[in-house]
Amino acid sequence: MTERAVEITVLSSLDEIDAQTWDACACPEAAEGGRAVDPFTTYRFLRALEDSGSVGPGTGWQPQYLVARIDDQVIAVAPLYAKSHSQGEYIFDHSWAHAYERAGGRYYPKLQIAVPHTPATGRRFLTRPGFEDTGFAALVQGAVQLTENNRLSSVNVTFCTGDEAARAEDLGLMVRKSQQYHWRNDGYATFDDFLSSLNSRKRKTLRKERRTAQDFGGTIHTFTGDAITRDHWDAFWQFYQDTGARKWGTPYLTRAFFDIAHETLRDDIALVLAERDGRWIAGALNFIGRDALFGRYWGCVEHHSCLHFELCYYRAIDIAIEMGLATVEAGAQGEHKLARGYLPTPTWSLHWMRDPGFARAVGEYLLAERRAVDEEIEVLTEYGPFRKTEIEEQE
Repeated sequence: MTERAVEITVLSSLDEIDAQTWDACACPEAAEGGRAVDPFTTYRFLRALEDSGSVGPGTGWQPQYLVARIDDQVIAVAPLYAKSHSQGEYIFDHSWAHAYERAGGRYYPKLQIAVPHTPATGRRFLTRPGFEDTGFAALVQGAVQLTENNRLSSVNVTFCTGDEAARAEDLGLMVRKSQQYHWRNDGYATFDDFLSSLNSRKRKTLRKERRTAQDFGGTIHTFTGDAITRDHWDAFWQFYQDTGARKWGTPYLTRAFFDIAHETLRDDIALVLAERDGRWIAGALNFIGRDALFGRYWGCVEHHSCLHFELCYYRAIDIAIEMGLATVEAGAQGEHKLARGYLPTPTWSLHWMRDPGFARAVGEYLLAERRAVDEEIEVLTEYGPFRKTEIEEQE
């Protein structure tokens, strides 16, 4: 039997594909009305980024969505962007860019398969069921060919799954290993069940932090779905602007993103807000997947001791336990998360460089970096807050 040809096209806007077709590849598990495993690759989330101006002209994230078809059927899609900088990626390649340009090359623009501004692990090569192998290979080859045809420096895939990393390596992409801090639900029924898994010193510390945070003189609320109001977004926008200005210079997301999120993403969101004297003073934004809670943004207009830990980490654990979620992904960086029960967890990215010499240099760097990351994960896990033995606990 002759194999049917796969056609790759590039879309400059999600206007060029309908939500049902995209989501048939991005989240087929949600076809019957359930939650998507990864809310960030859904049509509604990516469309919110585009329609709000959080990606597109002037942002350095220019949509170039990949679509693979056999005949008239879309079998795979990928959220691909042309990048004029390396901001909003959370897998840092600034040193590569500087080295390549010092050597006379031009690093930007580059191609990036990613969810913009979102360091959360998920599938990046989105295939319709039944076309997993064909669609995956077509998207990888299509991204590489697009890089070649336009004489760009590279194509990069950030926060893909470990399975995707292994498969893409077989197709000639280089694998980069990094790490984040994730909390894992070991079948806990309550937060106290989780605390019982910690060593006594850390258990006392966490209890003290929660008491300190909850004594800030106000009330903490968690809102999801229709319980989220526009007033909540007005408050959260203030928090987000403050954090964005301090971390990135200017916030990545526009105000319009949160307006669109109110209309199309409320069911994917758990918003934790602290209220004091009738005023919202701090908040944390989480997205809900089928198996994980994804902590995304935090901000405040008043500082209170330990309130950040409570809203971002402990309340996220509460939500995960209540919803029966297996994991809380607490976002990029932050060794302070380790003491609060979030353990180092590998994350993966993929890279293909058009220049062979540059590719060799990056490949050597990645091998050394991977060994260092493995050692760091091993050491940090050993220093985690969990009980090791009953004898140790007694000591």
